[in-house]
Amino acid sequence: MSHLHVKALAGPGFGPVDFDVEQGQCVCLSGPSGAGKTRLLRSIVDLDDHQGQVLVGGQTASSMSGPRWRQRVGLLPAHSHWWFETVAEHLPEVARAALKALGFDNGILEKPITQLSTGEQQRLALIRLMANEPEVLLLDEPTASLDPENVTRVESLVKQYRLRHNVAVLWVSHNQDQIKRVASRQLTIGHGQLTGAASW
Repeated sequence: MSHLHVKALAGPGFGPVDFDVEQGQCVCLSGPSGAGKTRLLRSIVDLDDHQGQVLVGGQTASSMSGPRWRQRVGLLPAHSHWWFETVAEHLPEVARAALKALGFDNGILEKPITQLSTGEQQRLALIRLMANEPEVLLLDEPTASLDPENVTRVESLVKQYRLRHNVAVLWVSHNQDQIKRVASRQLTIGHGQLTGAASW
């Protein structure tokens, strides 16, 4: 079960906040710059100090190792990090089937990371994240640097993954049209507090 339950979560500049994302559901999180969206995501994935609890399938982060928790709860940051020279060194074989779905051919595998655009890195980081088969996806503006064609590709891939694996998705977006397309519920954060919620 990949139900995400956030209870009295608080960290530097935000909280406490309470909300749930059901298994198989996509919820969008929006709010002005500096409202606490990224800090909230980083606390959920246990990268920043925080108070309160986050549970996935009834289990807390403290009940397992950090790497195991971050395998179950996968964060796609706004700016991805890379450790090796080429794309191929970052993507296991199982992940490469998704390259075509995001507009790449196999030639991208030999490219140095330094030669990739921000948008290319963003799409490849999503493929890399999904290779871990997380039970919860935390997406921090995953299409911010993409053209409309690639926005559609990313939205489609995330939807397919969410439905196939029945996972919970928390997606940060400022685009109301996108929010209506990808989510069934929207949470709004301001000054570190949840200020509104809407469902459709």
